[in-house]
Amino acid sequence: MHKILWTVLFVTLAAPSAWAAGSGHKDPIAPTLIALVLILAAAKIGSELFERLNQPAVLGELLAGVVLGNLVLIHPSWNFFEPLRMTSGAPEWAVVVDQLARIGVVILLFEVGLESTIQGMLKVGGSSFLVAAVGVIAPFGLGYGISWLMIRELPAGLVPIVPPGFSLHYVHLFIGAVLCATSVGITARVLKDLGKMQRKESQIILGAAVIDDVLGLLILAVIAGVIAAAESGQPLEVVAVVKLAVAAVVFLGGSLALGVAVVPRIMSRLAKLRTSGVMLISALLLAFGLSYVAAIVGLAPIVGAFAAGLILEESHFRGFRDAITIEKLLHPIATMLVPIFFVLMGIGVRLETFSNMGVIGLAAGLTVAAILGKQVCGLGVIDKGLDRLSIGVGMIPRGEVGLIFAGIGRELKVIDDGTFSAVVMMVMLTTLCTPPVLKYTLARWDRRHG
Repeated sequence: MHKILWTVLFVTLAAPSAWAAGSGHKDPIAPTLIALVLILAAAKIGSELFERLNQPAVLGELLAGVVLGNLVLIHPSWNFFEPLRMTSGAPEWAVVVDQLARIGVVILLFEVGLESTIQGMLKVGGSSFLVAAVGVIAPFGLGYGISWLMIRELPAGLVPIVPPGFSLHYVHLFIGAVLCATSVGITARVLKDLGKMQRKESQIILGAAVIDDVLGLLILAVIAGVIAAAESGQPLEVVAVVKLAVAAVVFLGGSLALGVAVVPRIMSRLAKLRTSGVMLISALLLAFGLSYVAAIVGLAPIVGAFAAGLILEESHFRGFRDAITIEKLLHPIATMLVPIFFVLMGIGVRLETFSNMGVIGLAAGLTVAAILGKQVCGLGVIDKGLDRLSIGVGMIPRGEVGLIFAGIGRELKVIDDGTFSAVVMMVMLTTLCTPPVLKYTLARWDRRHG
């Protein structure tokens, strides 16, 4: 492990200097290839270290990106990854890596959607729905409030919002939206490792987390649409906001309804094809196709990817020749592309911003709001005799969904480098604290009621 780490570090530091000193023909794909070598190697080393510490691998990938992106602080010439921090004017290789990361996000949300079913969402019960609703409203309000208290000035370079005076209002709205989501994957992994997946509290947590993701994506779609309209100089109108909200709901609901009615027939016919790879390609066609449609109607592509995952069920693939599940077919693709996204999120964190006490204070404030906002979820449990504290704790981690929201905010130029770093720190802290705390609260409940 140590030999691999030092090799990666040597290549990271030596590669830019070697290119600068080289001469002759250079294939334009070379910078992209070495960037992928460094990013993927760093991601695997980071995830290995964190998994050995019984922590989610995503944190290792994120931290690996933080290290790579901030090597320039050690020596000015170690700036190979600086282009990946640019929002415009980046070289071609950086654009390619960024596009691969975006595809990775689509695959990730597609996988998250595959873990749930429409029928499952309908069966989660009143407690899950109320827990999810409270788990969106409370963090959104707290996030907006913390942003309003601590972000008092619009930094240079952020999107000019029209009408004047409403710029910070959009920043506060977006920060509130970032705090809405819950990481289904991280909580599910903890519950599975503890052997608690069959408990009623666990079913409520997982059901509410899925609904949280849906509601969070809808809120993100509306706010992103409003910000994009403001950037183009269009005034803020209530009618426009309502239209965006309706468009988001109609797209998601329409996609699910159409999918239930049409997708089974299409998949049954595709299953009759004899060429290899039809099962995987058919799933990706739906995921990419709905992602494209979502983008066309003004929503984030990840909304379409998530909808595609919800539509597809295991029964749709029974007639295919592949003796394997769609999740296993997707796994190698996700293993390569998804870590690129998380490493890029880490690269985007500028450690120098933490020399500003305002950034540290914002990170602390957002973390407290994120934790308290989800603890209120316990109030939404209508069933008696359940561990409300554990339900609230299980809803805390923001994980990959929070990072996706933060990345979109930076892309829209509605948050600056300091705010982005504070959000990433909040995501890391909430993700780190959940596994040990959830383990403790569940054990505490069992001791008292065993």
